[in-house]
Amino acid sequence: MASQVLRGVSDVVAYIDARPSIRGRAAWIWWLALGGLFLDAFSNSALSAGLGPMTSELELEPTQVALLTSMASWIALVFNPIGGWMADRFGRVPPLILAKIIALIGALLAAFAPSFELVVAGRFFVGAAYGIDFAIAMAVLAEFTPAKFRSRLNTWQGIWYTAVSSNLILAIGFYNLDVGDAIWRWALGSAGVVALGLLVLQAWKLVESPTWYARKARLDRAADSMSKIYGEPFVAAAAEDRFPVVNLANRGAANIALIFRGIYLPRTILAATVQMGQSIQYFAVGWYLPIISIAIFGEGNFVLATVGTLIFNVFGIIGGFSSPFIAGKLGLRKASAVGFSLVFVMLLILGFFFDSMPLWLAFIVPSLFILFHSGGPGANGKSLSTLSFRSELRAGANGIIGAIGSLGAALGLMVFPILKEDLGLGPTFLILAVVPLAAAIVCWVIKWEPTRTEVSPDEELDAPQFAADKVVTSQEESV
Repeated sequence: MASQVLRGVSDVVAYIDARPSIRGRAAWIWWLALGGLFLDAFSNSALSAGLGPMTSELELEPTQVALLTSMASWIALVFNPIGGWMADRFGRVPPLILAKIIALIGALLAAFAPSFELVVAGRFFVGAAYGIDFAIAMAVLAEFTPAKFRSRLNTWQGIWYTAVSSNLILAIGFYNLDVGDAIWRWALGSAGVVALGLLVLQAWKLVESPTWYARKARLDRAADSMSKIYGEPFVAAAAEDRFPVVNLANRGAANIALIFRGIYLPRTILAATVQMGQSIQYFAVGWYLPIISIAIFGEGNFVLATVGTLIFNVFGIIGGFSSPFIAGKLGLRKASAVGFSLVFVMLLILGFFFDSMPLWLAFIVPSLFILFHSGGPGANGKSLSTLSFRSELRAGANGIIGAIGSLGAALGLMVFPILKEDLGLGPTFLILAVVPLAAAIVCWVIKWEPTRTEVSPDEELDAPQFAADKVVTSQEESV
């Protein structure tokens, strides 16, 4: 078989975009990247499923619950941009593997912790792993997804709710084993098992992104990656025949300044708004569904309350796996605007009528909240940031925008238990309703839609650049 010659970034992008599907080694890489997101959701929700028993066993105050539940998000806020910088500087694979090692340490430390302080320490490692992994995994998905399948990046949302539901099923299983209030230790420990399995599989199957190599002017390495991934021979063109790398960002961590300039600025505002808005509403309401479920079904029946939460999350699975179809029809921006608007209505209903609505309605409204969230903005913030920037900026941009999302998550996790304690559930829902309303307005105003553009961000000639950027045509590595 004759070797295919790669002359530059455009050849790599064109080959990947021309693929009729995601198969072979590329499919392994794609699903293993999603597997990392499964772990992130599983690790985060492991604490949610056992929060009530943990509060009882460790005799936690509301402020301690707020600190513990928000710890991973505060740490992710810091490690999101660190992970993005690592991926743009050193490649996608090494930090993904590192994230699994950190997640394993965090799970074991929290599961066997004898005190509140060591549980918090374990959640520190979980947050670091989450922060590093999420920005990079989304970049990997984008760089292995043909253009016509861009909306499939939203599949991660269905994976998220599948992970959360898996935790709830395990919680019911652990409860039936009569482990008592120690159920939370089993839930946190199971995240370590998932982390270990993913660590082995990712170390075995992952291959470095050829698009990242090409954008770094390392075309020989890009050709090697393409050969491994697609099972066809690829070679780099001779130096004089290569296309120059235009708009190359080669200033390390300073590259991030570019996402706040030119055509990138409104994209950054849109993606950050969707990311922060969905994070606040999910982590203030969706993450606390076990607590809300207990308020609906009563504190005396752990299994019934957990099953209720599981059914809520089934709506998340339906919405999450429908999200690629919805985004394909409406676009990421419009799907976010519609989803935020519907979530706003659900929060108003919960706010005004939670204490007086019949049981069936108290069950339906949170279910619809999760459906509208997961089918709309839940997935779209990360997909918007992933698809809006060129390769050497992509993970870094995901890191910054992901940090903004983590800030929203931390605020939601801290605010909900405090407001609930002081004001009750109804007023808390009304206060939180401001978030999706504001986010919906931004989504209607900013018109950027990455799933409707014909030019890849890696090939945009009018993209922001540094005045002193050089054009790279050789095999030098840009740093």
